[in-house]
Amino acid sequence: MEMNPEMKIVIIRHGPYEVRGGIPLERELIVCDRSGIPVEWQKGKRYPVRDKYRLCRCGRSSAKPYCDGTHTETGFDGTETASREPYFEAADLIDGPGIDLADLPSLCVEAKFCHRAQDVWRLAATSSDPESIELAIRNASDCPSGRLVAMNKATRKPIEPGFEPSISVIEMPAARLSGPLWVKGGVPIEAAGGWTYEIRNRVTLCRCGASRNKPFCDGTHYDTGFNDGDETVRR
Repeated sequence: MEMNPEMKIVIIRHGPYEVRGGIPLERELIVCDRSGIPVEWQKGKRYPVRDKYRLCRCGRSSAKPYCDGTHTETGFDGTETASREPYFEAADLIDGPGIDLADLPSLCVEAKFCHRAQDVWRLAATSSDPESIELAIRNASDCPSGRLVAMNKATRKPIEPGFEPSISVIEMPAARLSGPLWVKGGVPIEAAGGWTYEIRNRVTLCRCGASRNKPFCDGTHYDTGFNDGDETVRR
């Protein structure tokens, strides 16, 4: 699908995310093995396509994932605190024998695909065989926030999944938690101040209202026990 020039997410000051341009919205579940380690993503409910809609950012809407205006009653502080430094200028780099790995820990959302089979950092730092390199790429590419980016050793170019512009509402059934909004495919995100964050193939936006790295998720939903009431995570 070609990017519609109208597609973007606009952050309303101390309010919701306003999604424009008919960006598809669906739920996506993290499926874990018996030990609690994620193994795959599973598609969930698809929402009707709308040209414009608003998604809850404060975490208290009774119509999640949509906004119902509750932020105006609770005095939600949505002040954006995230750095505007480009990803590859801020990220650490592991220069491995078979693949390179960029890592920006402040973007971690605790999705934990980095631990599938073997830790992605160990794989990147020590492995040169094709099977291990492929696993490292897969583990990094399944990181929804883009904290981890595998890079081609020869070209130094990022290895990215081919996402279409879309938004996934992340659910974590094994942990009985709800995660952030997974924005895919290079959708522009406009700050409340009017400027645009670095456009990336995958980022995650906070929807529990408690991130210290707004508008991006920093994994605080684990600390707060955020649960949006979806049947897959209902306590």
